[in-house]
Amino acid sequence: MALTHSSMLALGTTIPDFELPDVVSGEMIRPDQFAGQHGLLVMFICRHCPYVVHVQQELGRLGRDYAGQSLGVIAISSNDVDNYPDDHPDRLRAMARELEFTFPYCYDETQAVAKVFTAACTPDFFLFDKARKLAYRGQLDDSRPGNGKPVTGKDLRAAIDAVLADQPVSEAQRPSAGCNIKWK
Repeated sequence: MALTHSSMLALGTTIPDFELPDVVSGEMIRPDQFAGQHGLLVMFICRHCPYVVHVQQELGRLGRDYAGQSLGVIAISSNDVDNYPDDHPDRLRAMARELEFTFPYCYDETQAVAKVFTAACTPDFFLFDKARKLAYRGQLDDSRPGNGKPVTGKDLRAAIDAVLADQPVSEAQRPSAGCNIKWK
């Protein structure tokens, strides 16, 4: 596992358009399906990465905590399943069910979506405001496997709360850290 930090895409970037299948429902998911929401969170995650495993309960909790609020959430896995079979859509579906994800979990087979987002690691978070401009990209919180800090989601939750309240998000943002995306 190579520790990789997020690329920190420029704030204000417009959300890229994409269409990916949800591994649970089979439906095609697009950002425009969340029109009218105050925010849209796009998370690049996977099943096998120890950094994602470390925060996966919080990811499920985050989805449940913000359900019913004006926030769309999409999780995406872009890893190469030939070399990382634990990230196969069937295993992602099981993960989504085990963790009771309330949001679509999509598979980016071509890795084109990860590339257009400049996603670099798992987990990697991109929060867009109601104008679909990037308001936050960075870490969930300060917790990492083995550092003894609790998983709270405080950094990402603060950004979500600001977006939902139509308030500016602090530009002092720390990159996420995790396993590199497993490119083909």
